[in-house]
Amino acid sequence: MKEVRIAPIKNGTVIDHIKPGKALKVLDLLGIDGEERMALSLAMYAHSKKAGSKDLVKIEEKELKVDEVNRLAILTPNASISIIRDFQVVRKFNVAPPEVLEGIVKCENINCITNQNEPVPSRLIMTRKDPRTYKCHYCGRLQSDIEKNII
Repeated sequence: MKEVRIAPIKNGTVIDHIKPGKALKVLDLLGIDGEERMALSLAMYAHSKKAGSKDLVKIEEKELKVDEVNRLAILTPNASISIIRDFQVVRKFNVAPPEVLEGIVKCENINCITNQNEPVPSRLIMTRKDPRTYKCHYCGRLQSDIEKNII
């Protein structure tokens, strides 16, 4: 059986161990739509010894910002990120959902102050790790599906 490999990148970011089927959502979350004219590699449902299958994204000439990493942690909490410089991994880490989500996930309560066109950023606080549950700092509502409410 022939093995197909994705070419290495000189500088940029590799997001590995993405939940299968979520790679396109990762690109959307990062605001990558093809207009940037950057080299991009994507694999979906690739074989993984550890997880069975996974998605993978390689982005040339882009290093993720903290808020982008936090959004990724919500979408695909066990992903790993490698920062590549001159074809070498200079930093590698696993994403982890933050304890506090400020301004990156909107509250599900339509009556919450954060959804009333007021200059108040959303603030959700983790109340449970498994299953992951957040509570709005302002209205107290428990959040059931934070992935769909990523801003």
